[in-house]
Amino acid sequence: MPQGFCSAEDWGEVAGALHSYSGQALTLLGDKGRFVVPSDFRKTVKESSDGHRILCLAKHDRWDCLVGFGLSREAELETQLDREEDAALRLGREYDRELRASQLFGFEKIPFDDSGRFTMPDFIKTDGLIEDALFFRGGGRFFTIWNPQVLDRQGDEWRAAKAGCQGLLADIAAKAKRK
Repeated sequence: MPQGFCSAEDWGEVAGALHSYSGQALTLLGDKGRFVVPSDFRKTVKESSDGHRILCLAKHDRWDCLVGFGLSREAELETQLDREEDAALRLGREYDRELRASQLFGFEKIPFDDSGRFTMPDFIKTDGLIEDALFFRGGGRFFTIWNPQVLDRQGDEWRAAKAGCQGLLADIAAKAKRK
């Protein structure tokens, strides 16, 4: 399970678990070095952020991609910290709450405009191996953002995501040919 994110069985236990990300989309680097949050994801991020246009982004702890979500996750992450600490105590395990909080809350808050355009900080692009395209893939309480070339190198467990990404890339290429 990615650091900072609840397993499926924990979702119902998280306070305010109302926002869910699904589907997939592809956006290309635009003018002025900006990317765009796709409309379905943008709508959920904005709803999850009490109407604010703030995208939370972090490097995934195991996969070569980024994770994104709205501001409502902050309260959920506090609840997760409490739950993890309680579980560690029950099992007689050590729990470093400060370290875990640093892992969970190490995301960047990035503003986006009404059209979803945002500038991704260079360190996040570098960390997420991002170049000139973003493939968004819903993951329930969060979504992943992939460099399509990096996603294509993933194992067979990513077959459906890779097929979706390749299909969206083909659509963009076909549209470009028609112009």
